[in-house]
Amino acid sequence: MKVHYNLKELPPFNKGIITTGAFDGVHKGHQQIIGRMKEIASITGGETIIITFHPHPRKVTSSIPGEIKQLTSLQERIQLLEKVGIDHLVVIPFDYQFSNLTASDYVKSFLVGNFHPHAIIVGYDHRFGKGRSGDFEMLTKLGLENNFIVEQVNEQVIDSEIISSTQIRNYLAENNIIKANSLLGYPYFFEGFIVRGNQIGRTIGYPTANLHINDEEKLIPANGVYAVRVNGQYFGEKILDGMMNIGVRPTVDGHRKVIEVNIFDFDEDIYEQNITVMVYDYIRGEVKFNGLDALKEQLNKDAITARSILKAYPLF
Repeated sequence: MKVHYNLKELPPFNKGIITTGAFDGVHKGHQQIIGRMKEIASITGGETIIITFHPHPRKVTSSIPGEIKQLTSLQERIQLLEKVGIDHLVVIPFDYQFSNLTASDYVKSFLVGNFHPHAIIVGYDHRFGKGRSGDFEMLTKLGLENNFIVEQVNEQVIDSEIISSTQIRNYLAENNIIKANSLLGYPYFFEGFIVRGNQIGRTIGYPTANLHINDEEKLIPANGVYAVRVNGQYFGEKILDGMMNIGVRPTVDGHRKVIEVNIFDFDEDIYEQNITVMVYDYIRGEVKFNGLDALKEQLNKDAITARSILKAYPLF
């Protein structure tokens, strides 16, 4: 997959099969659109092109700064889209000026003027242009006028529920990891940089990697204990099981929020390493225990639960 950041340096595309959107999470709904693009490209001999926006459009158009937390950073989106086999990804800087393009100008000046599409594939709820005034009917009309095909992919449903990035965010906020992952099509993940903690976990047999999250816009699951797996450059090709706590650690200090991961059967110095945490299931909420002995007893139970959960997700 080729990634393009400058509209003035785009190559001449061959029968471009295009879709546009934030693609936050690259979830199963997005994957269905991408699958249809690839089908059409295989028939026409065209190239698949995803046009995505950075920052997220709602960061620009919302009146509340920081209202939306993202499922995936731009770099994570790039990695996920490369895995599904897209030919080109074009990253468009989304700013106030771009948000004020009329629906007609968005199609004629931006899409047709820069990409000369053979076909545009959109989701069931796709809207475009200033005030989200453009819809499928308008896009179809403009397609006839500007010589491109328009196709709409129906909503994707799991357990009678329409897949959307918003619903996935809601599930993560509610600790419903199983549902969130089922809509994503993969375990939700985030990256952290390992920093030194107060090392209390080590004294009770549960050393933890304390994580600093660099991306302020990344959505982190709600407080609680989770079954997770980790990987990273330090581990090579290995993916290791573990459990994670997110919260203020009320038994220890109860003030500062932390994200800490206990990696099973592992006790090496990995400070100042970046690791990726993949979240598989929620185990329990955060509880204040009557001392470290009681905490250790509960952690023993949590580890058993986490190992049991992860056995249901074999690695291939």
